[in-house]
Amino acid sequence: MYETLHLALAPYYLYIKMVHVPAAFLWFMSVLSGYSFFLVPVMQAWRRNQDDPGHTEMRNWVFERFDVSVSVEHVAYPLVMISGALLFVAGGWDAQAGWLILKLAIVFIVTVPMEAFDYYISHLNGNKRYLRDRDGKPDWERYETAMHTHWWFFLVTTPPIGFMLFSVIFLAFTKPF
Repeated sequence: MYETLHLALAPYYLYIKMVHVPAAFLWFMSVLSGYSFFLVPVMQAWRRNQDDPGHTEMRNWVFERFDVSVSVEHVAYPLVMISGALLFVAGGWDAQAGWLILKLAIVFIVTVPMEAFDYYISHLNGNKRYLRDRDGKPDWERYETAMHTHWWFFLVTTPPIGFMLFSVIFLAFTKPF
Protein backbone atom coordinates (compact mmCIF):
# COMPACT_ATOMS: atom_id res chain seq x y z
CA MET A 1 0.00 0.00 0.00
CA TYR A 2 2.77 2.44 0.98
CA GLU A 3 4.72 1.61 -2.18
CA THR A 4 1.63 2.21 -4.34
CA LEU A 5 1.01 5.60 -2.70
CA HIS A 6 4.68 6.46 -3.03
CA LEU A 7 4.68 5.68 -6.76
CA ALA A 8 1.49 7.69 -7.26
CA LEU A 9 2.72 10.74 -5.32
CA ALA A 10 6.44 10.77 -6.15
CA PRO A 11 6.06 12.75 -9.40
CA TYR A 12 4.27 15.47 -7.41
CA TYR A 13 6.86 15.80 -4.63
CA LEU A 14 7.97 19.32 -5.57
CA TYR A 15 4.37 20.48 -6.05
CA ILE A 16 3.45 19.17 -2.61
CA LYS A 17 6.53 20.87 -1.18
CA MET A 18 5.40 24.08 -2.88
CA VAL A 19 2.26 23.90 -0.71
CA HIS A 20 4.04 22.70 2.43
CA VAL A 21 6.80 25.29 2.78
CA PRO A 22 4.68 28.44 2.20
CA ALA A 23 1.93 27.05 4.45
CA ALA A 24 4.52 26.44 7.19
CA PHE A 25 5.78 30.02 6.91
CA LEU A 26 2.22 31.35 6.82
CA TRP A 27 1.36 29.32 9.92
CA PHE A 28 4.27 30.75 11.85
CA MET A 29 4.35 34.31 10.51
CA SER A 30 0.62 34.97 10.87
CA VAL A 31 0.91 34.60 14.63
CA LEU A 32 4.40 36.01 15.04
CA SER A 33 3.55 39.39 13.56
CA GLY A 34 0.30 39.83 15.48
CA TYR A 35 1.84 38.62 18.71
CA SER A 36 5.04 40.66 18.44
CA PHE A 37 3.70 43.94 17.08
CA PHE A 38 0.25 44.13 18.64
CA LEU A 39 -0.37 41.81 21.58
CA VAL A 40 2.93 42.27 23.41
CA PRO A 41 2.98 46.10 23.33
CA VAL A 42 -0.70 46.35 24.23
CA MET A 43 -0.37 43.86 27.09
CA GLN A 44 2.70 45.66 28.41
CA ALA A 45 0.84 48.99 28.35
CA TRP A 46 -2.22 47.42 29.98
CA ARG A 47 -0.15 45.77 32.73
CA ARG A 48 1.35 49.16 33.60
CA ASN A 49 -2.11 50.82 33.59
CA GLN A 50 -4.63 48.11 34.54
CA ASP A 51 -6.99 50.63 36.13
CA ASP A 52 -7.21 52.74 32.95
CA PRO A 53 -10.41 51.82 31.06
CA GLY A 54 -8.81 52.97 27.78
CA HIS A 55 -5.97 50.49 28.14
CA THR A 56 -8.39 47.72 29.03
CA GLU A 57 -10.57 48.55 26.02
CA MET A 58 -7.53 48.56 23.72
CA ARG A 59 -6.34 45.23 25.16
CA ASN A 60 -9.76 43.70 24.59
CA TRP A 61 -10.04 45.11 21.06
CA VAL A 62 -6.60 43.81 20.03
CA PHE A 63 -7.16 40.32 21.47
CA GLU A 64 -10.56 40.02 19.82
CA ARG A 65 -9.09 41.02 16.45
CA PHE A 66 -6.23 38.61 17.00
CA ASP A 67 -8.74 35.79 17.54
CA VAL A 68 -10.16 36.60 14.10
CA SER A 69 -6.82 37.02 12.32
CA VAL A 70 -5.45 33.78 13.71
CA SER A 71 -7.92 32.01 11.40
CA VAL A 72 -5.22 32.27 8.72
CA GLU A 73 -2.91 30.25 10.94
CA HIS A 74 -5.65 27.75 11.65
CA VAL A 75 -6.14 27.12 7.93
CA ALA A 76 -2.39 26.95 7.24
CA TYR A 77 -1.71 24.43 10.02
CA PRO A 78 -3.83 21.61 8.56
CA LEU A 79 -2.24 22.30 5.16
CA VAL A 80 1.19 21.91 6.76
CA MET A 81 0.23 18.64 8.42
CA ILE A 82 -1.49 17.13 5.36
CA SER A 83 1.21 18.21 2.92
CA GLY A 84 3.86 17.00 5.37
CA ALA A 85 2.30 13.53 5.44
CA LEU A 86 2.08 13.55 1.64
CA LEU A 87 5.75 14.61 1.39
CA PHE A 88 6.73 11.74 3.68
CA VAL A 89 5.04 9.26 1.35
CA ALA A 90 6.01 10.98 -1.93
CA GLY A 91 9.64 11.16 -0.84
CA GLY A 92 9.68 7.47 0.03
CA TRP A 93 10.93 8.24 3.51
CA ASP A 94 10.89 5.67 6.29
CA ALA A 95 12.16 5.28 9.85
CA GLN A 96 15.75 5.06 8.52
CA ALA A 97 15.71 8.84 7.98
CA GLY A 98 16.56 9.71 11.58
CA TRP A 99 16.61 13.45 10.95
CA LEU A 100 13.07 13.32 9.57
CA ILE A 101 11.72 11.15 12.37
CA LEU A 102 13.19 13.58 14.93
CA LYS A 103 11.72 16.52 13.00
CA LEU A 104 8.29 14.90 12.93
CA ALA A 105 8.48 14.03 16.62
CA ILE A 106 9.35 17.62 17.52
CA VAL A 107 6.52 18.97 15.33
CA PHE A 108 3.94 16.57 16.75
CA ILE A 109 5.00 16.90 20.40
CA VAL A 110 5.10 20.70 20.30
CA THR A 111 2.43 21.73 17.82
CA VAL A 112 -0.45 19.25 18.01
CA PRO A 113 -1.39 19.87 21.68
CA MET A 114 -0.60 23.57 21.33
CA GLU A 115 -2.76 23.99 18.22
CA ALA A 116 -5.65 22.03 19.73
CA PHE A 117 -5.68 24.37 22.74
CA ASP A 118 -5.19 27.40 20.48
CA TYR A 119 -8.23 26.47 18.38
CA TYR A 120 -10.23 26.22 21.59
CA ILE A 121 -9.17 29.58 23.06
CA SER A 122 -9.41 31.45 19.76
CA HIS A 123 -12.58 30.06 18.21
CA LEU A 124 -14.53 27.98 20.68
CA ASN A 125 -15.36 28.49 24.36
CA GLY A 126 -12.39 30.79 24.94
CA ASN A 127 -13.27 33.22 22.16
CA LYS A 128 -13.31 36.67 23.72
CA ARG A 129 -15.76 38.30 21.30
CA TYR A 130 -18.21 35.45 21.89
CA LEU A 131 -17.92 35.86 25.66
CA ARG A 132 -18.47 39.61 25.33
CA ASP A 133 -21.51 39.31 23.04
CA ARG A 134 -22.95 36.10 24.50
CA ASP A 135 -26.75 36.30 24.58
CA GLY A 136 -26.50 40.10 24.66
CA LYS A 137 -25.07 39.95 28.20
CA PRO A 138 -21.29 40.02 28.56
CA ASP A 139 -19.80 37.49 30.94
CA TRP A 140 -16.95 39.73 32.09
CA GLU A 141 -15.63 37.26 34.63
CA ARG A 142 -15.21 34.52 32.03
CA TYR A 143 -13.96 37.13 29.57
CA GLU A 144 -11.13 38.14 31.92
CA THR A 145 -10.33 34.50 32.62
CA ALA A 146 -10.18 33.80 28.88
CA MET A 147 -7.99 36.86 28.35
CA HIS A 148 -5.50 35.78 31.01
CA THR A 149 -5.55 32.17 29.81
CA HIS A 150 -4.74 33.28 26.28
CA TRP A 151 -1.91 35.50 27.48
CA TRP A 152 -0.43 32.71 29.62
CA PHE A 153 -0.76 30.40 26.62
CA PHE A 154 1.50 32.77 24.65
CA LEU A 155 4.00 33.08 27.48
CA VAL A 156 4.23 29.31 27.89
CA THR A 157 4.30 28.36 24.19
CA THR A 158 6.68 30.98 22.84
CA PRO A 159 9.94 29.26 23.97
CA PRO A 160 8.96 25.77 22.69
CA ILE A 161 7.83 27.22 19.37
CA GLY A 162 11.15 29.04 18.97
CA PHE A 163 13.03 25.81 19.73
CA MET A 164 10.78 23.83 17.41
CA LEU A 165 11.19 26.23 14.48
CA PHE A 166 14.96 26.41 14.77
CA SER A 167 15.23 22.62 15.15
CA VAL A 168 12.89 21.80 12.28
CA ILE A 169 14.58 24.22 9.88
CA PHE A 170 18.03 22.98 10.91
CA LEU A 171 17.03 19.34 10.46
CA ALA A 172 15.31 19.97 7.12
CA PHE A 173 18.29 21.80 5.63
CA THR A 174 21.21 19.82 7.06
CA LYS A 175 19.71 16.30 7.33
CA PRO A 176 22.51 15.47 9.80
CA PHE A 177 21.69 11.77 10.25
